[in-house]
Amino acid sequence: MNEDEIKIGALLSKFLKTNNLEKGLEKVDAKDAWYKIMKNGVSNYTTDVHLKNKTLYVSLSSSTLREELSYGKEKIINLLNEALEKDAIKKIVLR
Repeated sequence: MNEDEIKIGALLSKFLKTNNLEKGLEKVDAKDAWYKIMKNGVSNYTTDVHLKNKTLYVSLSSSTLREELSYGKEKIINLLNEALEKDAIKKIVLR
C-alpha cells in the first residue's frame, strides 16, 4: 500500500463514522456474505436476509432446509464473520 491509499482509506473510514453509515454498510455486507457463502443450494430458498442488532434474520421458503441449517448456526456465524472480517453477527434467526 502506498501513502495515498492509506490516506484515502482513513478518510473514507472517518467519513463513514462521522455520517453514521457504518451500520448500513454492515447490513449490506452481511446480506452479500450470506449469498456468497451459502451458494445456489441455499440461496435459491432464501427469500430475505437482514441484519439488526448483531442478529441476522434469514427467511427461507423451505422448512426442511430451515431445520437442517439450524443445526449448524454456530458454524454459519463463524463463516459469515470471517467473510466480513469482524464480529458483526452474534446470532442467526431462521424463519
